[in-house]
Amino acid sequence: MPTFITIGYGNEAGYRQLSDDRRRAAHTRDDELGASGALIGRAGEPVQVRNHDGAGVGVEPGAFLRSALPIAGFAVIEADDLDAAIERVSQTPCAMAYGVVEVWPLQP
Repeated sequence: MPTFITIGYGNEAGYRQLSDDRRRAAHTRDDELGASGALIGRAGEPVQVRNHDGAGVGVEPGAFLRSALPIAGFAVIEADDLDAAIERVSQTPCAMAYGVVEVWPLQP
């Protein structure tokens, strides 16, 4: 079965806009994904790692990529195809709470 990496973007302001029922439903979807074997986690503080030409490891705090919304979390899911992966994440907190979820097919 194909594997997909998902990146959820969202913030507290969008999350607070959801009704309690929608919030519970979104978290239920996350729970269902986890129960089906998806690896799901909230994003911590990133670091950038470089080792140009093997000359030595350099580490800097912070994200390399920038976006309008902060990265809230990641998941590794399996689905029959891209459409199925999209359906699986379309009801998660970031997708529902005025954020966005990117779905990246993992190439073998």
